[in-house]
Amino acid sequence: MTRSHTTRPPLFPQIIYGTAWKEEATTTLVTQALKCGFRAVDTANQRKHYFEEGVGLGLLDFYENSPIGRKDLFLQTKFTYARGQDHRKPYDERASYTDQVYQSFDSSLKHLKTDYIDSYILHGPFTNSGLVDEDWETWVAMETLYDKGLVKHIGVSNFSVTQLSALCKFSRVKPQFIQNRCFACYGWDREVRAIAKQNSVIYQGFSLLTANVEEMKNSFIAYLVEKYARPLPEIIFNFAHRVGMIPLTGTTNKKHMEEDLRFLQVELTDDEIFQLENIVK
Repeated sequence: MTRSHTTRPPLFPQIIYGTAWKEEATTTLVTQALKCGFRAVDTANQRKHYFEEGVGLGLLDFYENSPIGRKDLFLQTKFTYARGQDHRKPYDERASYTDQVYQSFDSSLKHLKTDYIDSYILHGPFTNSGLVDEDWETWVAMETLYDKGLVKHIGVSNFSVTQLSALCKFSRVKPQFIQNRCFACYGWDREVRAIAKQNSVIYQGFSLLTANVEEMKNSFIAYLVEKYARPLPEIIFNFAHRVGMIPLTGTTNKKHMEEDLRFLQVELTDDEIFQLENIVK
């Protein structure tokens, strides 16, 4: 990254290290990512796919061997409904959704060894269609955490166009982030990104590479890799940044971590950005 390690990072990160599906390697990989220069980490209090406690242990290990502290990092975690959990739920499923949010949040603070969260995300809507009472109760609980200063920003993940539109229209505290899986075949989630932009919601894109394996074989992308003599992820993350996304990367390879952090050094032209955005027509 171009910023100095001795200065506080900007309000919003330019790239985020994702910790899904890391299991027992989570602690080591989080420490490694931070040592490489990542200053933003994404996790969830969902043991089915994340090891949030392992993230916290990785943070502690990093703090002990670095002049960088909690205030220099951007930590993001999520509340996940029971249908997205396995038997290791971080709350009493019989409790109200309000209490489930509070219980999950308190658990996250303990896991991450912190007294506040930079970004707290609703991991997905209660149903696939629209927003229901459970969503609104959950969101009000998240707004309360925001009001108390325990959370700096709140947002959502895996929301559709109609769901994001409804939340932006009717919520008291508007979402500040949306994190979605980003498919090139759907214009890189173009419709959701448009609604997000209209409502000043910052888009976080995940699975930019893994959700687009076939598209990554496109001859134009191969041309860009050769032209700029940069690894493919740097090209795609630079594209994502240029169209207003914060990219997430979950690489487990130290060399790739270091490369991913150099994505801003690529200088794609406006025409190249346009062609990438329309790589699938």
